[in-house]
Amino acid sequence: MKSNSQPIKLFLVVAFSCTSLLVSLIPVLAKPTLGSSLSDAYGGLRLRSHPKTTLAQATIFNQPTLPPGPPPGGRVRGGAKRGPGCELTKLDLTALVPFTQEANSVINVWGQTTEERPSWFFYVPYTKDYPYAVEFVLQDQDSNEIYQKAIALPDKPGVIRVSLPSTAPALAVDKQYHWFFTINCDKEENSPPTFVQGVIQRVELNPATVKELQTTEPLKRYAIYAQNGIWYEALTILAQLRQKNPQDAALQAEWRNLLSSIRLDDIAAEPILSDKP
Repeated sequence: MKSNSQPIKLFLVVAFSCTSLLVSLIPVLAKPTLGSSLSDAYGGLRLRSHPKTTLAQATIFNQPTLPPGPPPGGRVRGGAKRGPGCELTKLDLTALVPFTQEANSVINVWGQTTEERPSWFFYVPYTKDYPYAVEFVLQDQDSNEIYQKAIALPDKPGVIRVSLPSTAPALAVDKQYHWFFTINCDKEENSPPTFVQGVIQRVELNPATVKELQTTEPLKRYAIYAQNGIWYEALTILAQLRQKNPQDAALQAEWRNLLSSIRLDDIAAEPILSDKP
């Protein structure tokens, strides 16, 4: 029996070691990281995450504190009213931007950007079939108008993008700007328009973060911006990725997570209609 016992023990030891190694590798192989490819567009292997894994790794948007000085105020939803104004819709005109509600019910709509000429996103419930006049206006902190643009209503309700063009003045660092998105539904202008409004401020990131942003792929850039409280770039990058990969379940989950983090869950399922500057 002695001649047989040693080979059997050796076999059991080797088998146990291999099994332990395989078990230790399974979590590593099964757990996609934020920098991993979530879509063929990023190159390499396509990872199909289980929904629980996606939620467990969802990027957190770190909403910054309000800037010093008077509160920015604002309006994140523009509800239509009965009468000669805008037709009632299932969802209101909505600005895709963070907001806080104070104890006195005052709403503050405020977000940061690092771009000289950022983009804004709005959910628009009306289509080009309505004869409504739509306008986007940007003012400096002294209420001087620095940009104004008439906006064409889309073919169907959904999220549209409005970008500051190269012909418009660049946003200055550490300055606050007021933006307004207005839909005037009454040709006679006897009724007030439906509108949303808020404040945007351009800030600068530290050099190490800027360098990292320059050398990483889009999904990781999105995470860096979100973690640093830079709303406008985080939203723009994620919207662009979703448009390029509309069937990507991981990106859809990330979009829902981002909008849910600012309490706009109801807008998360609406289509993104345009990615044109």
